[in-house]
Amino acid sequence: MNATLSSEIARLTAGEKLALMEELWDELSANENVIPIPAWHKNALAEDQARYDANPTEGAEWDEVKARITRKP
Repeated sequence: MNATLSSEIARLTAGEKLALMEELWDELSANENVIPIPAWHKNALAEDQARYDANPTEGAEWDEVKARITRKP
């Protein structure tokens, strides 16, 4: 990234930076071939899918998991 762009980004408010990130994400995600998926990531996803397929009732709902990981000890 060039210094001018970095300087301009530094001047943005937090809200403006979030809006910029959303726009960048929308642009990148519009074409799934823009960012290649590495083989190790594809393998990890395939392993997760295989574990789910073997026992789809195992695990917990996202709300339950989120509550568990955000709970303070």
